[in-house]
Amino acid sequence: MNNATQVLAAFREMTANKAISRDELYDLIKDGILAALAKRYGPNVEAEIEIDEDTGRIGITVLKEVVAEVEDPSREISLEEARWDDPEFEVGDILEVPVEFAHFGRNAVMAAKQRILQRVREGERQKIRDEYEHRVGELLSGETQQVERGKLVLMLNRSRDADAIIPWKEQNPRERFRQGEPIRAVLKKVEETPKGPRLILSRADPLFVAALFKLEVPEIQQGIVEIRGAAREVGFRSKIAVSSRDESIDPVGACVGLKGSRVRAVVQELGGERIDIVPWHPDPEIYAKRALAPARVAKVISNYETRTMTAIVDEDQLSLAIGRNGQNVRLASQLIGWQLDLFGSREWLERGAEAALFGGGGGGDEGEYDSQDFSLRDLDLAPATLAALEAAGYNTFYDVIDMEREDFLRIPGLGGDEADRLVSEIERLTVEEEEDESAAAQADDEAGEPDAGLTFGDDSENLPGSE
Repeated sequence: MNNATQVLAAFREMTANKAISRDELYDLIKDGILAALAKRYGPNVEAEIEIDEDTGRIGITVLKEVVAEVEDPSREISLEEARWDDPEFEVGDILEVPVEFAHFGRNAVMAAKQRILQRVREGERQKIRDEYEHRVGELLSGETQQVERGKLVLMLNRSRDADAIIPWKEQNPRERFRQGEPIRAVLKKVEETPKGPRLILSRADPLFVAALFKLEVPEIQQGIVEIRGAAREVGFRSKIAVSSRDESIDPVGACVGLKGSRVRAVVQELGGERIDIVPWHPDPEIYAKRALAPARVAKVISNYETRTMTAIVDEDQLSLAIGRNGQNVRLASQLIGWQLDLFGSREWLERGAEAALFGGGGGGDEGEYDSQDFSLRDLDLAPATLAALEAAGYNTFYDVIDMEREDFLRIPGLGGDEADRLVSEIERLTVEEEEDESAAAQADDEAGEPDAGLTFGDDSENLPGSE
């Protein structure tokens, strides 16, 4: 049985490379031998297989039931044939037929080989499923094996045989990786394919930003600080909302780190992408105000039934609230999970909602607020000026609130002095309202309103604590 000894040695070497246990090894051998016996005797063959570890001997005994009339030759034998070996056989007895391993033909050996390889592959696939199906959202590392039609094929450090890819849509378009370069990505999902499980990784998903912060911030690993939400436009800007289970720990400060060391590491991994870190709040309206950082929001009106919000900001904050190409307001909407409509204070005034912005009643319905428009006759204007404005179709303050000096000069009957007077009146009224709003914002700060958040990235200001 020298051949059997060599086979066992080869199997041991193979299973050592595949990290298969001894019991699994013997189970594989037995299953492979059964496949070889099925090739020789038939699909329903029954056999006893014994493996001697010390000598390397493989004992194979095919079992056949003695019957009066054979229906399945693979596991039955006729009484007449059985009595050739032993005249005392009766129907229902079991005939044991010893089989030498060395006598297997080429087809039987190939069948055994295929069965064993199949079992090994199935075992590897199951191990990958068991290891990774509960690790979605975790950061994995490896190296770029090849770039294939836009997708990155990876070799993971921990599971080098795993099928892991980063599809084109899950990549940062600003990044380029070459073969052999180290790479980190977040596990997005485990996908089943005809060839087994495939790990779909991502460097574009908001989960990647969250996983990087978890790697850099010990408080997140310990569960003290929690990332409550993340939104991202890959390559440009991300927003994360954080909260703390410990009142003594500032969640934003924990994510920033000493002199910005922690957030700087994340920004560097993202290729300089801007990151807004905002403190999470259970009240959606306060949460929305913070999500629109770095802009200061004057008021938020919410509709809980439709999950929509209207945010009003001063004119000097409007560009900040919108962000480059609308990124800031889009990311804020994704972060809070509500539809977010943004208005400047002037546009909101034109809609007849001055009371909602400047201290009117509460509630979320625009119709609940009284319009603050008024007749131009309430202003201290000369009768000739009023007559000229009314002749041109301007009767209320909202009709002229957006007009400049040049616009007034185009109205017949108005000269430079009258135009200057009108501009002065408009500025006086609107500035007073803006000062009232500023005073209200200052009162909020004095009442202890938390910081709306911090922004980091290539075009952000210096990090806290840096010189």
